[in-house]
Amino acid sequence: MSWFKRLKSGLSKTKEQLVNNFEKVVGRHQKIDDDLLEELEEVLILGDVGMDTTMALIDTLKVRAKKEKIEDPAELLPLFRTIIAEQLKPLEGTLNLNPDGLTVLLMLGVNGAGKTTTIAKLAQHLKEQGVGPITLAAGDTFRAAAIEQLEIWSQRLKVDFVRHQHGADPSAVAFDAIDHAEKKGGIVLIDTAGRLQTKYNLMEELRKINRVIENRLGRPADERLLTLDTNTGQNALSQAVNFNESVPLTGLVMTKFDSTAKGGSILAVTSKLQVPIKFIGIGEKAEDLQPFVAEEFVEALF
Repeated sequence: MSWFKRLKSGLSKTKEQLVNNFEKVVGRHQKIDDDLLEELEEVLILGDVGMDTTMALIDTLKVRAKKEKIEDPAELLPLFRTIIAEQLKPLEGTLNLNPDGLTVLLMLGVNGAGKTTTIAKLAQHLKEQGVGPITLAAGDTFRAAAIEQLEIWSQRLKVDFVRHQHGADPSAVAFDAIDHAEKKGGIVLIDTAGRLQTKYNLMEELRKINRVIENRLGRPADERLLTLDTNTGQNALSQAVNFNESVPLTGLVMTKFDSTAKGGSILAVTSKLQVPIKFIGIGEKAEDLQPFVAEEFVEALF
């Protein structure tokens, strides 16, 4: 099955919740009025688009419909599609790979978001692109299982692996991984702990790792990527805001679209942060994580 077909299938629950319900509402009305717009607000909020983003989208829809002299409610759906595409297009982003030496990717995210699996999928994607050599660093020293999981992935992918003992300082792991990878060049992907994003100690730990990387390289990490599980809906927005305050993000990896109707959270997160989406995930296989292309995403959704 092609990527587009898998993406379309993966977004089916979000389409049902967001697009199909939007279509049902406009189909019940004969004119564009406040009653219609209020119902559309409810559709977007229930679709996990978020209150602030919903109000902004409805305002834009109202202004654009008036400007374009749209009177038939049925014409609001293609206009809505256009507005969504325009919002997401500037947020396409490719990985920032350092052409002159080592590339460092700092991977962030709460436990359960699929971060460690995402690291493995990214490593495989990069290998397939002919980029390397690749080093995986087990910076989530809080969980022994995370270290073991990443080590298994490194063996499967035949890439280098750097670890310390369970409970070790994750900043030291990051430092040693950069030391190891710098001799070869290529890319190092550094896993981090993901205990609740609201916990002060975790955020301080992430800030320290980020500082150590910056001091060691003499520049910031090339990417600071946050993996978000779209199943969490509006909680994904809370996570993104908290992580971004601690470690300024360069990109998002949004996963598990295939198992949720809460994919509208992509609009809430990107509207709030204006951080590029580097990859999206719709399944467990490595090929189910692909670079984000706005028009492709919107086409599959609508």
